[in-house]
Amino acid sequence: MFITTSGRTNQLKKEEAIQISKLLDAPYIPRRKKSISQLQKETNSDCLVVGKERLELHKAEFAEPFFFHPNSAMFRIKRLLRGEHDPFAVAAKLEKGMNVLDCTLGLAGDAIVAGLLVGSEGKVTGLEGQKFLAYVVKAGLQSWDSGILEMNQAMKRITVINSTAYDYLKLQAEASVDCVYFDPMFEESIKESEGIKALGQFAIYEELGMETINEAVRVAKHRVVLKDHYKSSRFEKYGFQVIKRQTAKFHYGFIEK
Repeated sequence: MFITTSGRTNQLKKEEAIQISKLLDAPYIPRRKKSISQLQKETNSDCLVVGKERLELHKAEFAEPFFFHPNSAMFRIKRLLRGEHDPFAVAAKLEKGMNVLDCTLGLAGDAIVAGLLVGSEGKVTGLEGQKFLAYVVKAGLQSWDSGILEMNQAMKRITVINSTAYDYLKLQAEASVDCVYFDPMFEESIKESEGIKALGQFAIYEELGMETINEAVRVAKHRVVLKDHYKSSRFEKYGFQVIKRQTAKFHYGFIEK
């Protein structure tokens, strides 16, 4: 991975790119009128581009870059503000003041919903094992303007930590988090948004095993929640009670403490 800027940039963005390169321990390469693909071929590497409006991760030989966007969280937040329900919020029994750990942060859609519902009294922590993804999502959560005050506040409540789920969970105290949440890669494929596809080019695929589930149960005070494909074997394998949803491609399961 190397860090660079967009083609048309300014000194401030160059300095920002240099600071990011130091923080993430990745080399900074100035553009010098070269294209991203040209730089990638020369270095045989992926890159993080510091643009005027956003950060982008470019996978070598992959057309679409990854950048932060709240994705489906926007309409979910609007529904909640209208007083409607959200299946994840129901499964996790989210309430004001709760402490929520999202072990599979991704584009942070569920974490944003959690941030709204736990409020300023609560806490939401999101884990991302790939450090460059973690950085881009963390920066996006702090800078994205959704045009909705409550959503902006919810995004800024999320603490992003660069860690895999098991490594983080095993260091936490017993019953220290109200709800531990998993949204792993589905065993069955479904149609994905472009944002999720781009994220998948960089994501670390950590298998959700019994050791991780056992740690989650130990750390959770109230519930461990799993989102998975409706055909998934993991619900039964790990002892989750399933909340079945007619016509939905995925269900939620929970283990009640």
